[in-house]
Amino acid sequence: MIAVFEQAALLAGREIMKIYHSGPNIRTKEDLSPVTEADEQAEKIILALLKEAFPDIPVVAEEAVAAGNIPTTTDEPFILVDPLDGTKEFIRKSEDFTVNIALVRNGAPVMGIVYAPARGQAYIGSETGAMRLSIDNTFTVTDRQPIHVRSQTSEPVAVASRSHMSPQTEDFLRQKGITDTRSVGSSLKFCLIAEGNADVYPRFGRTMEWDTAAGDAVLRAAGGMTETIEGTPLLYGKRNQPHDSDFANPFFIAWGEQAA
Repeated sequence: MIAVFEQAALLAGREIMKIYHSGPNIRTKEDLSPVTEADEQAEKIILALLKEAFPDIPVVAEEAVAAGNIPTTTDEPFILVDPLDGTKEFIRKSEDFTVNIALVRNGAPVMGIVYAPARGQAYIGSETGAMRLSIDNTFTVTDRQPIHVRSQTSEPVAVASRSHMSPQTEDFLRQKGITDTRSVGSSLKFCLIAEGNADVYPRFGRTMEWDTAAGDAVLRAAGGMTETIEGTPLLYGKRNQPHDSDFANPFFIAWGEQAA
């Protein structure tokens, strides 16, 4: 399955980069977030491959959900897809956008890929561990290296969103005595912790499950954990929530080894 995820992400990334270089057409969705043809074309590529390989596994994909196409999810495994996480980064020609694909089983992200095509990097996580992939300009994997969260440090480094720094985030960092904060977009924040370049990612802002599942899968495979602010593991497949929409996440903290 992870090989199919990898193939789908690389093909989607190739299409995204064509539009990245030529310039996207930008529209606004009902929730006022931007969307481009790169989001839509990448999702079509991913969904076609997933349907062919895993016809019986439901796929919850961001743009399909926005169009009202929401499959039934029960206690069985399902796949979450964000074809272009960090659309704002993509539009402003930053390199911090990713393709995210993850498998959820029993409420946990157990397998996933985060591919940053403009950076030539991808991260995969599965039950056998986590790896960082190097990818050349022909969209071919040239190197695979195992990664793991680093040991707890006396001077932890936080990662935060460029677009969503909040007073609650600043309070959390102050309470933890964290003064070194690095900003990066999209689900790459999880991956920086997974490869041992940061220690914690506090998110006191709204996210959806397809935003986080793949990065969370990589982090958990690398020895970390993502928890709610109550200290319980972040769960996936959330439906019929009384105070938010289906698949919306609560606030969370992603940790490296400190989650142990």
